[in-house]
Amino acid sequence: MPNLSLTNFNLVCATLGGFITLFGLVSYLLKERFYLSEALISLLAGVVFSPNVANLVRPLQYANQDHETLTAITLYFTRLVLGVQLVLAGVQLPSKYLHREWKSLALLLGPGMTAMWLSSSLIVWAMVPKIGFLASLAVGACVTPTDPVLSNSIVKGKFADKNTPKALQQIIIAESGANDGLGYPFLFLALYLIKYVGSGGAGQPGGAALAMRYWFLETWGYTIILSVLYGSAVGWIAKELLHRAEQKKFVDRESFLVFAIALALFITGTCGMIGSDDVLACFVAGNVFTVDDWFRLETLDDSLQPTIDMLLNLSIFIWFGAVCPWDSFVHNDVIPIYRLIALGILILLFRRVPIVYLLHYQIRQIEEKQQALFAGFFGPIGVSAVFYLYISLEFLKQVTVDGVVREDVASLAEVMNVVIWFLAICSIVVHGLSVPVGKLGYQLSLSRTLSSAVISRSEPEPNAQPDLARLGRPRVMFPIDRSAHDSNEPAEGTDIV
Repeated sequence: MPNLSLTNFNLVCATLGGFITLFGLVSYLLKERFYLSEALISLLAGVVFSPNVANLVRPLQYANQDHETLTAITLYFTRLVLGVQLVLAGVQLPSKYLHREWKSLALLLGPGMTAMWLSSSLIVWAMVPKIGFLASLAVGACVTPTDPVLSNSIVKGKFADKNTPKALQQIIIAESGANDGLGYPFLFLALYLIKYVGSGGAGQPGGAALAMRYWFLETWGYTIILSVLYGSAVGWIAKELLHRAEQKKFVDRESFLVFAIALALFITGTCGMIGSDDVLACFVAGNVFTVDDWFRLETLDDSLQPTIDMLLNLSIFIWFGAVCPWDSFVHNDVIPIYRLIALGILILLFRRVPIVYLLHYQIRQIEEKQQALFAGFFGPIGVSAVFYLYISLEFLKQVTVDGVVREDVASLAEVMNVVIWFLAICSIVVHGLSVPVGKLGYQLSLSRTLSSAVISRSEPEPNAQPDLARLGRPRVMFPIDRSAHDSNEPAEGTDIV
């Protein structure tokens, strides 16, 4: 007699397939009518499917009940999604965009990112009890980059086409793509100082001089510069090979369309092997790959890349909903929940908005103050923050004294796990609801204004004499054709009350 086989594989396939099918049936309604983001919907679905509710998605079981393995799975998943997203972000920018708009990008990536890092760190330092300044710098660095996945709600789709100027869309895409990879210097400056200076450098001799040496040579030299060179080289070679294959009719349409996705996978894997910055390399490779605009124009009306992009987005946020340490937001030894909520509000308000507003006078794509506030607010925290969280946890495990993780580092790991996850969830929810709530508020305000106008027009002017000629005539809702005054009939097309 047949039995139900409720294996993890069967449950995951059924759950993910069923959700994507149901979501697809109402996707246009949700995204283009209600302006809800895929990320928010998928996150909520992940919570419902998680072990805390329906127990259909069981991350810890997939990791054989090992938390370190679960951490590794989440880290690799975020790398995969960011790699694909950033190659596609680079591909969709116009020809030589980074070269032409270097001034605006330099402002956003230089003083802009630095100010976001420092403001986030100061807020964390003020709100998290008993945290040191170096530790707050590490936390602030993880939430400094803006997330390219969540930014899609304002740079793609019906809302973006109607409300976001094309130039502003492009600078947001370029910034979110570049600053994801450039989070490494901010993070590792803090981590190296914590390792070699924190707690007097216990168990890690070398002091600040060794910390700065590693920061310059390994972080800037090996991680950042090498990734830029590697991404440029791979992107250029891939472009030339695809050009020649297309000219000689060696490549079919399907392989042509999937080429950028394959390029993302290749760069993510090879950069991971050599330990460089695969996130930045993917973005640079995407830009170089379309430096002549040929591939971008050839795939402008293609739906394969956006489809794969959507599948990855839905999957990663379902995973986040299932693996997020929800209980730790309330039950932890580092920060009470009321401070955590206040921290989330302050970060969303002051992490990015002030510096973008100050810089917008020098950034030609941000023409108005309203656009500066808009671009400043929509710098979401999401996949990239979780990626840097797990990069940090992997690094901190190596800071030991006599084979045991140093006490200050163990405390920092707990702070980062609670705070960064909470800030990512706050951003997904707030930025996911901002557009529909703002749209609803605008419509309610417009409706109230129209109602007030109708009421004011229907009220008689003060001290006005009654029109004796119209006494006894039917009253109409809206102004009548004055030619009808000569007759005793209301104007054509008016409604009689």
